[in-house]
Amino acid sequence: MFSKIMVPVDLVHKDTLQKALDVAGDMARLYDATIDVVSVGGELPSQLGHNPHEFGDRLQGFAEELREKYGVTVKADPLMAHDPAVETTSELLKGIEKIGADLVIMASHEPGFFEHIFSSHGGYIAQHAKVSVFVVR
Repeated sequence: MFSKIMVPVDLVHKDTLQKALDVAGDMARLYDATIDVVSVGGELPSQLGHNPHEFGDRLQGFAEELREKYGVTVKADPLMAHDPAVETTSELLKGIEKIGADLVIMASHEPGFFEHIFSSHGGYIAQHAKVSVFVVR
């Protein structure tokens, strides 16, 4: 049913991703699918790396941890943006096309007042992606 699962991750908040990662690991095993973990980084230094190369290395390390934990093929796909705070959602939509994902599994927080006015990343992706999206709370 699914062959390529994209899982957007924010490594700063990776402690909040466990349920979504477990769902992705289970789905990948069930359908013999691969997982592409994607994260949007910037050109400027951040807590995830001093440069895009370090950011990519950190994401690659995370992908290797997931590969060992779930026993499935996991690939790291760092996406770079000039302003990640503003461009994350649009870069994730481009990432779906770039990697050829047929399912997106992403973590999302419980909606609050702010989400009645503006969509969260997960909500926006679910509304606008051309593929199936599984939002895990």
